[in-house]
Amino acid sequence: MRAVTTSSPAPEPQPVSVDVVLPCLDEAAALPWVLERIPPGWRALVVDNGSSDGSDRIARELGATVVHEERRGFGAACHAGLTAATADIVCFCDCDASLDPADLVPFVHELRAGAADLVLGRRRPRARGAWPVHARAGNLALSRLLRRRTGLRLRDLGPLRAARREELLALNLTDRRSGYPLQMVVRAADAGWRVTEHDVPYAPRTGASKVTGTWRGTCQAVRDMSRVLHEPRVREEVAR
Repeated sequence: MRAVTTSSPAPEPQPVSVDVVLPCLDEAAALPWVLERIPPGWRALVVDNGSSDGSDRIARELGATVVHEERRGFGAACHAGLTAATADIVCFCDCDASLDPADLVPFVHELRAGAADLVLGRRRPRARGAWPVHARAGNLALSRLLRRRTGLRLRDLGPLRAARREELLALNLTDRRSGYPLQMVVRAADAGWRVTEHDVPYAPRTGASKVTGTWRGTCQAVRDMSRVLHEPRVREEVAR
């Protein structure tokens, strides 16, 4: 008697558990290292913001999902990634190899445990020159202004962070430049979110920074963020 073999239908793809948004502008040299550090089961969303070095092609070849955002600006790239995400939890990480996306794992555990609504990474430089003096000074000034505005005692406004997608979308973030990360924190505080902060290693970035690599870029970022700090409180707007 001939044995009859049956084949099971191909399993349906599992839903993505975590999306990692990686805003990208000419990061071809850093992409391989960053993408190989994405935790298993997570999806990398590389948001190409007008690269001319083939970053989008490299990201696609390395298995990332590529989103194109023509409007220039860090916030524009981040928000394009957020709107393209489908996972319940969305993380953000720079794409320049200064931060390790694997360090987001405890952030996600904290969210799933219900211990926080927004988890931020406090950058701790691991090499000389990883965080220029002018960038640190600007970050310190903004942290103090943020405390005055919201009461949050944060020591850094770094880009490594995690939160739930639906809640992030409900914040109605509008800044599309350097103020986007700060606006996320300000509006989260106004909404009564629990915001926590954890130390993460910070290495020298690959290539030149588009924002904090110069005094001019840092000053522009500070201006963008100062504008965010002067927005009316969300609760005040709702009350009216």
